[in-house]
Amino acid sequence: MPTIVHGFDWPDRVVVGTIGSPGSRSFYLQARTGPRVVSVALEKEQSALLARGIDEILDDLRATDGNPANVPELTPVELIDDAPLDQPVEPEFRVGAMTLGWDPSTVQIVIEVYPLVDVEQGDPDDDGLVVDLDAAAALEPAEMVSIRIPVGTARAFTKRTLEVVGAGRPLCPLCGAPMDPDGHVCGRPDDL
Repeated sequence: MPTIVHGFDWPDRVVVGTIGSPGSRSFYLQARTGPRVVSVALEKEQSALLARGIDEILDDLRATDGNPANVPELTPVELIDDAPLDQPVEPEFRVGAMTLGWDPSTVQIVIEVYPLVDVEQGDPDDDGLVVDLDAAAALEPAEMVSIRIPVGTARAFTKRTLEVVGAGRPLCPLCGAPMDPDGHVCGRPDDL
């Protein structure tokens, strides 16, 4: 069966947002064109990696002689999006893999996300599960999301995403672990 592609070539909106309280937030990547909205669930770490990867591509492009793609150094004010996720949030899938690219013909960042794949084959190991990475790589995903955004929108996306990721629980100044509102057991070694 061919892969269902949820494509957004020039979306009206693309954001990472959360539902829930710090410490129990669920993260979503959401794209919208007109009334069509697609959301996928992802991890906090995936959100941060996505934003940092896009920033790295934009910074490399900006460093190109003459900045031919007109990559802004900072987020254009008119592109800042602090609105909540479009409701209702009904994720198509949980993200397992992501790819980033650059399309010079349209001057756009290309984000592709694929669902988490669960492949069990062969003899179980000590945990009772064997994952065959070759088999997983050979599987054609049932669906994917492809989002293409211009450089200004990409800068706004990374700014918002990093703010959303950073808005979670405060970090312990001693051990660096997130602190819950009802207490924190510090993982700092006593000999420091």
